Amino acid sequence: MGLTNKSTNQASCTVHFLIIGGGIAGLACATALRRVGHRVTVLEKDNYPEHALGGCRMAPNLTKILYHWGLEEEVQAIAIKSESIALLLYESGEHLGRHRWAEEDMEETEGEFVLAQHSAFWKLLFDTARAHGADIRLNTHVSSVDLRRQSVTLESGQVLQADIIIGADGPTGLTREILQGKAGVAVKPGVLNMYSTTIPKARIMEDPELTFLYGEQTNMYSWLGNEHCVVGFPTGDTQFALYAYGPNETPGERGRIAPKHELDAMLATSEPRLRKLAQLADPPTQVPLDEYPELDNWVHEGGRLVVIGEAAHPLPSGSVQACAMAVEDGAVLAKLFSHLRTKDQISSFLWAFQDLRQPRCNSVVTKELRIIHFMTMPPGERQESRDSSMRAKRDAGIGILQAYDNHDEPREWTEIKEVFGYDAEDEADNWWVEWGILRERSMGVDVSESSGTLAQRLRFPRHETYSRHVHHQNQKI
Repeated sequence: MGLTNKSTNQASCTVHFLIIGGGIAGLACATALRRVGHRVTVLEKDNYPEHALGGCRMAPNLTKILYHWGLEEEVQAIAIKSESIALLLYESGEHLGRHRWAEEDMEETEGEFVLAQHSAFWKLLFDTARAHGADIRLNTHVSSVDLRRQSVTLESGQVLQADIIIGADGPTGLTREILQGKAGVAVKPGVLNMYSTTIPKARIMEDPELTFLYGEQTNMYSWLGNEHCVVGFPTGDTQFALYAYGPNETPGERGRIAPKHELDAMLATSEPRLRKLAQLADPPTQVPLDEYPELDNWVHEGGRLVVIGEAAHPLPSGSVQACAMAVEDGAVLAKLFSHLRTKDQISSFLWAFQDLRQPRCNSVVTKELRIIHFMTMPPGERQESRDSSMRAKRDAGIGILQAYDNHDEPREWTEIKEVFGYDAEDEADNWWVEWGILRERSMGVDVSESSGTLAQRLRFPRHETYSRHVHHQNQKI
């Protein structure tokens, strides 16, 4: 396990973080916090990676963080590089066009777009967090949280205390309910359902009509249809991942292993090759696109509790950015707490975390929902315009997200590049320069050394949540 990494500031005051939830968000956060010197305990109710099924798309804004942490070789060992995405029609299989990830665009992001098995990515984070010294306890159920004592009680009766409790236990977890009551975890069934599955490459290669999926091994494929869509991609040398979306006609529990006939039924109106893939697939996991109420506050007003990942900002199932937002959360929280010199700063840093992350995550959630709408348009003028535009570019020999000569690049590609190019750790550094150092100086703290180590990129707007919190704190003084 390579632990060499980009220069990391170490906290002068170290505290104990207790993370409820050992998925991608919890393990990434544990790794990041251990890198800056804090003590970390992770409590996970399940026994992973057996439950971490399906494929995982790792966008450049995610991989750049892992590369900063010195994990480039480990990522390349479990993933393959995506070269392009191809778009097809769901009902007919017509090829509408493709977009290739230009090398210069990827270089600007400082990351790569790679594809992997979710279980392999989970195992990488698990091993990394442990190698950095995190205490990770699997098969450990949390029954209650006491914020007055900053403690959790396990089902076994054991009580654990910490300076800060982090909720990484998903959209229906205990910590989200603590922040917003029963309404915070109320689930409204979504219009669409999603089934996630994998197909062994060996089965695919036995059918000549399906070998195109590995003709260019690093392609991603998206089939666009009427209230249906499918995303497929290879996750390495042995598996092909499939996300199938359709009307939510078979409501079920999130994460349920569904019988294969449900996937067959969902793809009944699709092109023949997709129906063949469904027949070859392993039993799918059902992950409906349920709707959850938005949390106003990710931080508890009366205790040191903060939520991250899906507990804070649930994304549509199968989103490109689902894993990336979780890793960004951990990276930003750790960057902020790398400046901890006294426990009096804890509350301010937690509110700063929300102020940095909430606008970013809300924007990404909106974009991911727009992508799903784009892929599942019902027949009509907008759908016809979408398809004819892509056909025209295909016939002109240019990519679907590429600009015609002497034209501005499409808005969609500009937005994608902005999301990919975002550097979460840089934004946390910017916050420290603009707000953190200012407050430290106002309290008479000498920060001359720390201020000289940060990039002078003061482009971040004023932060309303943090400034409200500071005003409230100053009134107490």
